[in-house]
Amino acid sequence: MQNDLEEVKALLEKATRKRVRDALTAEKSKIETEIKNKVQHKSQKKPELLDNEKPAAVVAPITTGYTVKISNYGWDQSDKFVKIYITLTGVHQVPAENVQVHFTERSFDLLVKNLNGKSYSMIVNNLLKPISVEGSSKKIKTDTVLLLCRKKAENTRWEYLTQVEKECKEKEKPSYDAETDPSEGLMNVLKKIYEDGDDDMKRTINKAWVESREKQAKGDTEF
Repeated sequence: MQNDLEEVKALLEKATRKRVRDALTAEKSKIETEIKNKVQHKSQKKPELLDNEKPAAVVAPITTGYTVKISNYGWDQSDKFVKIYITLTGVHQVPAENVQVHFTERSFDLLVKNLNGKSYSMIVNNLLKPISVEGSSKKIKTDTVLLLCRKKAENTRWEYLTQVEKECKEKEKPSYDAETDPSEGLMNVLKKIYEDGDDDMKRTINKAWVESREKQAKGDTEF
């Protein structure tokens, strides 16, 4: 069509008769209008073609942000179970598959995914005593995850949750060695009480210490 327009323009330049020029001018206008309409039609269709050619939308995976290590929890026990209570606001609202727990005979591993944009993890190893993997389970309550660790030896009491906790507590206890000076053991006990005591306790121990030293001094002078 562009070639037709060029040819009409060329003829128009050579034409001398008015009737011929008028006819060629009309034809020139007609071709120009057709070309213009065709261009506009193409420009309107182009976005539609682009939309059709677009690939399917890619849904971004849900990000869970960073993982928070759970350090605050409570526990108690019955004859059959050791129960661990973990408070997590809104945990009852996440899909059940987002709360995962893996038990072994002496450990458990809890993972809560995508709770308020974060993940929460709790790993406890070296449980004080063996548990039954098959008999252990989890329960989701309002704002709480409850882990039920089935005791392998029922009707036995756990003094601590883990072996490490037991060892740490026992190290804190004063040791009484028969071969050491009994007074040294007593001094260690008094020192521990003094360090952990309040101001009144410290004053009482200081007073007793002074009176003891005074009695010893009097005894030495008598001899």
